[in-house]
Amino acid sequence: MADPSSYRPSPGQIPDSPGVYKFRDEHRRVIYVGKAKNLRQRVASYFQDLAHLHPRTRTMVTTAASVEWTVVSTEVEALQLEYTWIKEFDPRFNVKYRDDKSYPYLAVTLNEEFPRVQVMRGAKKKGVRYFGPYGHAWAIRETVDLMLRVFPVRTCSAGVFKNAARTGRPCLLGYIDKCSAPCVGRVTPEEHRELAEDFCDFMAGRTGTYIRRLEKDMMQAAEEMEYERAARLRDDAGALKRAMEKSAVVLADATDADLIAVAEDELEAALQIFHVRGGRVRGQRGWVTDKVEAVDTAGLVEHALQQLYGEERGDAVPKEVLVPALPEDTEAVSQWLAERRGAQVSLRIPQRGDKKDLMTTVQRNAQQALGLHKTKRASDLTTRSRALEEIAEALGLDAAPLRIECYDISHLQGDDVVASMVVFEDGLARKSEYRRFQIKGFEGQDDVRSMHEVIGRRFKRYLQEKERTGEWEQPPPASGEAPHPAQVPPAPHPAQVPPAPHPAQGAPLPADGTDPRDTDPRGDDGREDDGREDDGRPKRFAYPPQLVVVDGGQPQVAAARRALDELGIDDIAVCGLAKRLEEVWLPDDDDPVVLPRSSEGLYLLQRVRDEAHRFAITYQRSKRAKRIRSSPLDDVAGLGETRKQALIKHFGSVKKLRQATIEEICKVPGIGRRTAESVAAALASAAPAAPAVNTATGEIMEEDDGGTS
Repeated sequence: MADPSSYRPSPGQIPDSPGVYKFRDEHRRVIYVGKAKNLRQRVASYFQDLAHLHPRTRTMVTTAASVEWTVVSTEVEALQLEYTWIKEFDPRFNVKYRDDKSYPYLAVTLNEEFPRVQVMRGAKKKGVRYFGPYGHAWAIRETVDLMLRVFPVRTCSAGVFKNAARTGRPCLLGYIDKCSAPCVGRVTPEEHRELAEDFCDFMAGRTGTYIRRLEKDMMQAAEEMEYERAARLRDDAGALKRAMEKSAVVLADATDADLIAVAEDELEAALQIFHVRGGRVRGQRGWVTDKVEAVDTAGLVEHALQQLYGEERGDAVPKEVLVPALPEDTEAVSQWLAERRGAQVSLRIPQRGDKKDLMTTVQRNAQQALGLHKTKRASDLTTRSRALEEIAEALGLDAAPLRIECYDISHLQGDDVVASMVVFEDGLARKSEYRRFQIKGFEGQDDVRSMHEVIGRRFKRYLQEKERTGEWEQPPPASGEAPHPAQVPPAPHPAQVPPAPHPAQGAPLPADGTDPRDTDPRGDDGREDDGREDDGRPKRFAYPPQLVVVDGGQPQVAAARRALDELGIDDIAVCGLAKRLEEVWLPDDDDPVVLPRSSEGLYLLQRVRDEAHRFAITYQRSKRAKRIRSSPLDDVAGLGETRKQALIKHFGSVKKLRQATIEEICKVPGIGRRTAESVAAALASAAPAAPAVNTATGEIMEEDDGGTS
């Protein structure tokens, strides 16, 4: 526990301007971000007598090891910078709302030549118009099915659309008049886009115009004795009315507004949002958060507004935002919302009438959500705490292992050997910290040696991070002593000696076997660091676990312990979980620890082990699939995916491309003579693969897609 006085800045150092401040811990992680109208007053308030601070604030300042600040011009800039940093650094002591589920939206892809109506989840994309969110995907599909009678917009995928265009036959929806069939040219792109825009206008609340137009056309058709057309228009108007009935009118003045309600107790808060467009509830969602900082209702509302509208622009920010309590700096928040909308935004508390009644309904939903969450979490917290305590007792640990890392090795008959590292914190998976490794120190199958390599690489990076930040300095070896293993790069295996770099490949591999090119969204220890020492982002290998679990028995545990001992790390516990009898093995113990089958601790270890196995085998399969799909064209310098596909499309297969002359290759658009010569040379030097055989029929399959050769 740090003493705040050890890093307290002198009063003259802190400016009295608006700004944003960051508290960092001893590992240089950003643990709290805040903003202030007056930095001097706000920051100084954290360094008063600890007895006078809120317990959560006290925990934060004693966890921190330093504080820094950035001065900005206005309070609106401070609000924006605070949101940006909270999103970037993910500080542990800031309130962060997380959706309790992935809500579906009705989306219209106006960024395509032929816009498509579909259900979408996840992050919003540029150029796509969204409506919702909805509680269930089936509610969207029912609404769309009704509206396609009047607005027959395309709903098919890109593959179905291209196939219909190629064959000249529309899909079933085109035959039953629920799609205007732009794929076969029944309507022009301009006419189809107009349909999509009318669809969006109706969904945005401008409903009366279309219904009145349909009823007028229906009456005119009846007068002209076109009874079939009149009946169709009558049914269309009825379909639109039924679609409107699915969202009840709650505000008679056709208001566009978002209503936000908060239910809270000392530890947690639940947030509910109703999205009202055209006076009707078009969407609803809810968040639940831990109150990890000392914050009141106004502060919770301000955090909610930041996360709701931080990425939004234009009409996604409504004209009115109704809240239970106004933020501390209402004027700055309103100005920030107005900048994002591009027009004035009213931020206020409803006092009377329909809006007050609707806010009561939203508040009731928030109370129910908090009650349901606490009912579920009470059981979860109790179970996880008991599991961690049982593990600590069984393994003889001083405290419960709040951070557990588990490692698993995966391969297919000795090929594509990989490893996984999964992280559980407080008994829950922390997927952002998962890592994947390629075993490069040797060839073939050796799980024990692989485990030793992976543990060594992971914790060598941990020591490097500590040394870089000044937390750990290895004393120089005494005369005649060997240097510490963490300071000596391993000698490269003969199979690892890098060849001269190919122009398309860049620099050779480092001596430790990591490959900066083998990266993925989950990360790999081959990724190169950006070199910044104090950016506050969570480092990949900077934080040690209290417990390392390996998938395996006594040999794998011994290898992991040996790797840690070689690096001089003796404060991290190691155990292994063997699959055969679910025995827990400890280093240097001849007999395993047997946990009861009903033990919550054993169940947690099994979950951790199974997750590591799943993550490892997924990576191994992806590498194997990538290797199988490899092509000689992959080695041609300067030949990207687009031109590669152009070659395959022009010739039909790698086999036919191999038979082509350089002049014939040059005829492909975008392929010059030098590239054509490189392609011909690569295909000539690559031996053709053995022909594939259909095991069901015995038929020899020809190359046709360029995936292998």
